[in-house]
Amino acid sequence: MATFISVPLKKSSEVDLVKPLSKFVTSAYPAGEEQSEYLRAVEELNKLRKSALGRPLDKHESSLEILLRYYDQLCSVEPKFPFPELCLTFTWKDAFDKGSLFGGSVKLALASLGYEKTCVLFNVGALASQIASEQNLDNDEGLKAAAKFYQLASGAFAHIKDTVLSALNREPTMDISPETVGTLSQIMLSQAQEVFVLKATADKMKDAVIAKLANQAADFYGDAFKQCQYKENLPKKHVLPWIVKICFVHLYLMFYWSIFFVPLQHATELVKTVASRYDEYVNVKDLSDKISRALTAAKKDNDFIYHDRVPEVKDLEHIGKATLVKATAIQVPLSQKFTDLFEKMVPMEVQQSLSMASSRRNEMVNRLVGSLREATNLCNGVLASLNLPAALEDLSGDSVPGSILEKSRAVIQQGGLQSIEQLIKELPELLQRNREILDESLKMLDDEETTDNELRAKFSQRWNRTPSGDLYKPLRAEGGNFRSVLDKAVQADQVVRDRYNSHCEMIALLCKPENELCSAIPSANPAKTLQGSEVVNVLKAQLAQLDEIKRDREVLEGEIKSVTFDMTAKFLTALAQDGAINEEALSTTELDARYGTHTQRVQQNLRAQEDLLAQVQTSHQEFAALKQSNAEANDREEMLKKLASAHDSYIEISSNLKEGTKFYNDLTEILLKFQNKCSDIVFARKTERDELLKYLQQSIAREPSAPSFSVPAYQSNTSEPAAGGPTPAPRTVFVSFEQPLQPQAKAQPPARPPPPSFTPQAASSNITPSPAPASQAPPSLPASSNPPPMAPPTAPSQAQGPPYPTYQGYPGYASSPSLIRLHTRFTGQYVFVYAPSKGADPSSQQRSSSD
Repeated sequence: MATFISVPLKKSSEVDLVKPLSKFVTSAYPAGEEQSEYLRAVEELNKLRKSALGRPLDKHESSLEILLRYYDQLCSVEPKFPFPELCLTFTWKDAFDKGSLFGGSVKLALASLGYEKTCVLFNVGALASQIASEQNLDNDEGLKAAAKFYQLASGAFAHIKDTVLSALNREPTMDISPETVGTLSQIMLSQAQEVFVLKATADKMKDAVIAKLANQAADFYGDAFKQCQYKENLPKKHVLPWIVKICFVHLYLMFYWSIFFVPLQHATELVKTVASRYDEYVNVKDLSDKISRALTAAKKDNDFIYHDRVPEVKDLEHIGKATLVKATAIQVPLSQKFTDLFEKMVPMEVQQSLSMASSRRNEMVNRLVGSLREATNLCNGVLASLNLPAALEDLSGDSVPGSILEKSRAVIQQGGLQSIEQLIKELPELLQRNREILDESLKMLDDEETTDNELRAKFSQRWNRTPSGDLYKPLRAEGGNFRSVLDKAVQADQVVRDRYNSHCEMIALLCKPENELCSAIPSANPAKTLQGSEVVNVLKAQLAQLDEIKRDREVLEGEIKSVTFDMTAKFLTALAQDGAINEEALSTTELDARYGTHTQRVQQNLRAQEDLLAQVQTSHQEFAALKQSNAEANDREEMLKKLASAHDSYIEISSNLKEGTKFYNDLTEILLKFQNKCSDIVFARKTERDELLKYLQQSIAREPSAPSFSVPAYQSNTSEPAAGGPTPAPRTVFVSFEQPLQPQAKAQPPARPPPPSFTPQAASSNITPSPAPASQAPPSLPASSNPPPMAPPTAPSQAQGPPYPTYQGYPGYASSPSLIRLHTRFTGQYVFVYAPSKGADPSSQQRSSSD
């Protein structure tokens, strides 16, 4: 039996997983034990990739186990990291490509974890096929192992066939194209069935069972043979030997089946056909001798004993088929020793839902706290407009009220005007820093997109990667949101600045010593008759109740902020049960449960203040009517109102400026992450661009530079078949893997008649003879004939180059000893310098062409 087919492994370039994954971990998780654990897991994942892909793998199950563990980790980690944002670029070589003109291999670099998973799974199938082909088929253990690994290989290739296009979102390399892996899957399944034929034969099972197994294996191989005939399904260099092997096994199994269930005469005819057509590649002598002996014995017995009529092949009952194999389903985890390195890290879908739930929670908290603070500001504003409580404390009319002194001390303690002015001065600097980060981030995208458009215009259809403009749409939308946020922040800064300008004079007065403050406030005639009156007592009681409401409000605000809200468990449960998360419904239900009571308390607090403020305004009207009115008293009361309002404005302005400073600092961190995201994707695009440029340059360099031309009819080597004789059928080439394929001697073309000679008269005519190709020119021409016209020398082909230097992390053409490629952007030309041969003039080795 011929040897089994195995698939070569793909090779990958080294990738540093530590830096981008660690950057995400440190940005997404606070410093602590959890973050340290994830960082250690990132290191382990990077080591696992090096073990699985960074070294040659033995054809042993332990090596396959490492590949399976790495594939399982990729499947586990995929939903937990935002890989599209990390822009990790994975580079893989075509498994079937052995090099090109410049010694490189067909590569594809993509910033896609799905591409990495596909290539790793391809290696799982390839290594499984290699392990199966190394098994000892003379014992049961070897046969069972071979069948198991061939079915695993078939399942791996079938899984790639179903998922590769959605995983890559672009045209894959030939080795992982759906056509190629579909053919490989069928070949592996055929070989698994063939192993069972060998096992049934070794176990000496009934001929009927063996024939059914062989019949099914022959069918599998027949399907594989059909798929192999399409040239795009497999690389050219592998098609011929694989077709030969598949066809041989197919015919062998059909022949084996015929030994038991087809008349021996038909078996003899079949083996003769095989021997006559494929005698150079298939050794069927042993089987032929065996059938001949069986036929002689059977004929003797029938002639002397049975005298039965030998049935025709078409009259025989169909023997049927028996299938004992199927492609192994790819279900994660594939490894029995798999341990999730990131078990505690939640999937990205859960992380995104948690982020949205957190936003909803913050929105509710801000709404509740905002309504409380707004009520406090309203209360302070109303009391300031009524000059309360200062009016009750200022019954003497010649001293600074205690509430005003308390407000003055509060302003001085918080830094007074100097602290406000310092905060106002810092805001434009913080704003400018954020704008510069945002502008530089978007400029990186603009520059890379411009270069991509230029190369797309230059290479046209060859430049088949995703346009940068389409890829950057989410980033540009995010940048636009940041721009809008900055514009709104500028407007808010102006509002705060205007408010400060309107109150800065009174705030400065509050910062003065008590004696200066007292002299700045106008004096008024005393109103001692109001001291101890019922109206004053009622107003004081009502103001005390307002103070109590404000204190309750502060306590309530602290309770609202301290409510725990963790949706992780609920989201994980929903994802496990339903496969999706209805974040809005789950979050809304939980928020109502957590904050329902607090919402009711806020509403009660606001209603109580509203009722009490109405009572205060009524009592103040009575108080104002009892007071002795004069111009001095009105001026004094107006000044006290302004001082009280200035204090409240100072507190609010100071709070707003601090929030603005914190906002800009927090936004700086977010914009730096955005800048890193833009930088990472631009770097990945540059790497992908350099790989594609290198590939296109090699492809252009391999294109023929001379135009093709047709061979004249009189130079045709086609020989006509003999008259009346049948046209010979084309021979299919088969090879036995027990014997090496011997190349056939190439037939020499028949002698060509000499070209017609030309006389001077003919040369002067308008008829110009067709030039003979140089490869078919005769060794000599008659002296009387004119030499055929020479084709003009064709300039050597020249590869198109990029208008900028290639990225230094990847080798360029300078790696080839015979060709050094230089770029220049100053002359608009590409200069190729060939290594000079001995005795050659170096200046003649240089050539250039315009872009």
